[in-house]
Amino acid sequence: MSEEVLINVTPRETRVAMVENGVLQEVVIERTSNRGLVGNIYKGRVCRVLPGMQAAFVEIGLERAAFLHASDIVNTHLHHGDEQANQPESIEKLLHGGQALLVQVIKEPLGTKGARLTTKISIPSRYVVFLPTQNMIGISTRIESAEERQRLKDIALQHTGMAEHPLIETPGNDETLVTQPVSPPAQCNNYGFIIRTAAEGAKENLLCADMDFLCQLWKDIKEKEAKAKPCSLIYKDLPLVLRTVRYLIGSKVDKIKIDSRDTFREVVNFAKKFIPDLVPLMEHYSGELPLFDFYAIDDEITKALERKVPLKSGGYLVIDQTEAMTTIDVNTGAYVGSRNLEETLFKTNLEAAQAIARQLRLRNLGGIIILDFIDMEEPEHKRQILRTLEKSLEQDHTKSYISEISSLGLVQMTRKRTRESLEHVLCETCRTCGGRGSIKTAETVCYEIFREILRFARQFETQRFLVLASQEVVDMMLDEESHSVLELEDSIDCSIRFQVETSYSQEQYDIIPVFSDQQESKL
Repeated sequence: MSEEVLINVTPRETRVAMVENGVLQEVVIERTSNRGLVGNIYKGRVCRVLPGMQAAFVEIGLERAAFLHASDIVNTHLHHGDEQANQPESIEKLLHGGQALLVQVIKEPLGTKGARLTTKISIPSRYVVFLPTQNMIGISTRIESAEERQRLKDIALQHTGMAEHPLIETPGNDETLVTQPVSPPAQCNNYGFIIRTAAEGAKENLLCADMDFLCQLWKDIKEKEAKAKPCSLIYKDLPLVLRTVRYLIGSKVDKIKIDSRDTFREVVNFAKKFIPDLVPLMEHYSGELPLFDFYAIDDEITKALERKVPLKSGGYLVIDQTEAMTTIDVNTGAYVGSRNLEETLFKTNLEAAQAIARQLRLRNLGGIIILDFIDMEEPEHKRQILRTLEKSLEQDHTKSYISEISSLGLVQMTRKRTRESLEHVLCETCRTCGGRGSIKTAETVCYEIFREILRFARQFETQRFLVLASQEVVDMMLDEESHSVLELEDSIDCSIRFQVETSYSQEQYDIIPVFSDQQESKL
């Protein structure tokens, strides 16, 4: 299977697309005005404790207070040998109003909900994930060799000082096997590590250097925490481009293409230091067509915002996102089959199962998801549909759980949600329809206009451009995005004028290339 990562960088927006066998599977968008928060570490202040929910609201300097559940709080009073070590203590015993504590964001603010927090800090690097509050050594189960697993475990235990203490081994979360001391040794400072799949075959000095670097980083974080005021940022995770490269460790990506020369240099320098195996795969894209146009990514993103998804057979899916859940309805549409009704329904459902798996990744749909397959009579057909869905989701890096098909033909599933869906990132609730639909934000339209102007500038030699758009878009261009407009004008060596068209909706715009003053006077 061929896998490519495409990275499109503009001054205000970064977009990363994962393409498998020429088909877009995932897209992540990050804007400088709304950077992702997952992985950031804050010095928070408890503003409200909720005993009835076994949780607390914590202020970390965002618009809304963040949510911290008792199960996500490190309990320093319990030891590994305690019978109740896996049971969270009462939130009232763990926290109190006004208390300051170090927390990490594990889920972005979604809709009206604030960010989700944990005090179980984790910081990833090339070979290991550092767990400064959990005294344990975890080994990725994807490392299949028993000898290699034992070698890595011995290195980690010896380096942390756990090797000289009684140990227990238990299955862990996230595909790891966990080794931890019965009683935490003092010299370990309660630090823990998860050995990642990329560590397989790595030399001992590289693993130890990774662990030492993370321990020093943690020391710096603790020093900064001691000096910082509550509700302040202590540690910021890497930007989207570097996070993407970091997550590619151990993956089977064939090519990484970046359309910004400055970003390409930055990524190559980062990879040379931390992930040298990826350097030969990196390529600076300098084609005449924009990178996402060349791969038709923008067209796929536009399709991913539509409610209806056509299937090759003639059937289609209808996807609806609500506050509580996402529903996906399967319909035969124009597909009438060739043999009998049961075979027609089975083939439609089979194709729909594969399409649903792709749409979940592409649209980044999470939470509770209800799949309404067309009713089938044959039990074997139902089992095959579930197997196809499960197999199609194997390539998805986000965890999901799938139930059996119910008597109503429904499949209930959950998919972990850590950030906003693609629709929520690119669109906003329509003021005209009162929330029944959505339109692209003025910001999204601005970036579309920028890309369209770049496309025109590469094809034609013009004196200037005239942009006709709605009042909201023009206001944003002349105010918040004025600096970006100036940068674009310098880049294409051409001036850009804006004109409000009151009849245009927020998504509508026209870009008119002006080749002469006489043409402009006619406009």
